[in-house]
Amino acid sequence: MQSIMIVLFGIIGMLFGWFVYSKFIAEKIFKMDDNFVTPAHELEDGVDYVPTNKVVLWGHHFTSVAGAAPIVGPAIAVYWGWVPAVLWVVFGTIFFAGVHDMGALWASARHKGKSMGALSESVIGKRTRSLFMIVVFLVLLMVNAVFGVVIANSFVGNPNAVFPAWSAIVVALIIGQLLKRKVPLVPLCIIGVIVLYATIYMGSSMPITLPTEMFGLSDKANWIIILFIYAAVASLLPVWMLLQPRDFINGMQLLVGLVLLYGAVFVVMPDITAPAFNTQTVENTPSIIPLLFVTIACGAVSGFHGIVSSGTSSKQLDKEKDGRFVGYLGAVGEGSLALITLVAVSGVMLAVSPEEWHEIYSHLGAGSVSAFINGGSNLISTGWGLPVEIASTLLAVMVVLFAGTTMDSGVRLQRYIIQEWGEIYNIKLLNNGIVATLFAVGCCLLLAFGAGGASGSGGMVIWPLFGSTNQILASLTLLVISVYLIKLGRPAKYTLIPMVFVLVMAFFAGVIKLGEYYQKGNWLLVVLDVIVLVVSILVMLEAWSVISKTKAKPDEARDMS
Repeated sequence: MQSIMIVLFGIIGMLFGWFVYSKFIAEKIFKMDDNFVTPAHELEDGVDYVPTNKVVLWGHHFTSVAGAAPIVGPAIAVYWGWVPAVLWVVFGTIFFAGVHDMGALWASARHKGKSMGALSESVIGKRTRSLFMIVVFLVLLMVNAVFGVVIANSFVGNPNAVFPAWSAIVVALIIGQLLKRKVPLVPLCIIGVIVLYATIYMGSSMPITLPTEMFGLSDKANWIIILFIYAAVASLLPVWMLLQPRDFINGMQLLVGLVLLYGAVFVVMPDITAPAFNTQTVENTPSIIPLLFVTIACGAVSGFHGIVSSGTSSKQLDKEKDGRFVGYLGAVGEGSLALITLVAVSGVMLAVSPEEWHEIYSHLGAGSVSAFINGGSNLISTGWGLPVEIASTLLAVMVVLFAGTTMDSGVRLQRYIIQEWGEIYNIKLLNNGIVATLFAVGCCLLLAFGAGGASGSGGMVIWPLFGSTNQILASLTLLVISVYLIKLGRPAKYTLIPMVFVLVMAFFAGVIKLGEYYQKGNWLLVVLDVIVLVVSILVMLEAWSVISKTKAKPDEARDMS
């Protein structure tokens, strides 16, 4: 089997999703209208609510939701076989992720840029809001604490990535100032990408390391602290100053990376050595159903996307119809990254024979990011003639920059949640942006060093819960969108059907994991897993009650539009 067939299948499917399906959903179901005044204009404050060019906003949204997850998930899930992984990525992107992301963006913009947690109160009820926000806060805590570890590990393991990663921040600050002064976007984009790739070339021969021990902490622990200090500062800056240009330039960098990877596939046309369905899995390997659907989240559908869509992107939407470009096309971009990751970890560029592939993928969880970097760098090197070392640095920097932009947005989103709690429960201290940011970062560092000791890896303690929790959050987001559509008297099956599927798979996975945590005596994960499962049941019951009442009195509900 040649990898080019997988690529063509994915490209054709996602083109259908963008040109046909997303247009139908945006125009006929969500009925997006450019005459609607978006929160970016209605509540413009120059810090969080800022009308933004849709291309720049797409860059922010895309890189915020992507992170390292659309690489990690597919690179792990291929262990079950490349066919189920490819099918879930392609169809998940078209019918699940795109609708989920665009829907969360649209619904939030229609409610003054509220986060999905706060929005659930308007759509379903007060009790739902409180329950929903518990899950949102848990997911953000997991993402921020763990991505700090991921980036720190990358800096320690690949010091060549340090210089270009921090240089990207300087480039973004300069671009942000120039955009504010109305400098044309296209030349800035070209110059920014050139400078960024120049730093990657320089970084390949300019490794930067911290002392192995400093202030009584390891180099990894010190990187984690530095990263959270940066994230705290970044979350308080106006979005136009750093967040937007940083995410935009990273998005352009990823586009170049995707062109290099996809172009190399068409040049080299490598064969697939991974099995279509893996029949040689080791004993006690979890069942593909439901675990595949929570292992590949970003790249198919992910609850974290709903937080970003309703947390930052909806506050920057210039025109409502831009939501299709930002939300759906952002999902397509991420699906494209997940698809090429599957090609990189399945083909001869990683392992020249099926036997060698099975040695690399000896168990579920083997391979992962290292497999993507090794397979992808060999693919780029063979297809384009770049030295393998430069290609490896390029992909390593891509992973680090995406993890960094997700962490930037994650801390800002956590600040929003804390400030919303301040408003809801009338705690004036939490309304202050600086206090809310310090509280958010403090929670992350407390988890990192409280549960992980001096290594700062405490986020990994609760990370096993992320897969099912994140997908339950995706189903709850789709539920809120569905209830809103029902109240507007519009067809809700295009969000309800994906919601039911994702909920069943995520809930089933959560129950399986609960058994594992109980057998291992991991009581923290047992408690958190039970909380998430119970919360999801309670939200569903609340939503069903609202749907029943809406169907009984449809005319009263439609005033929401």
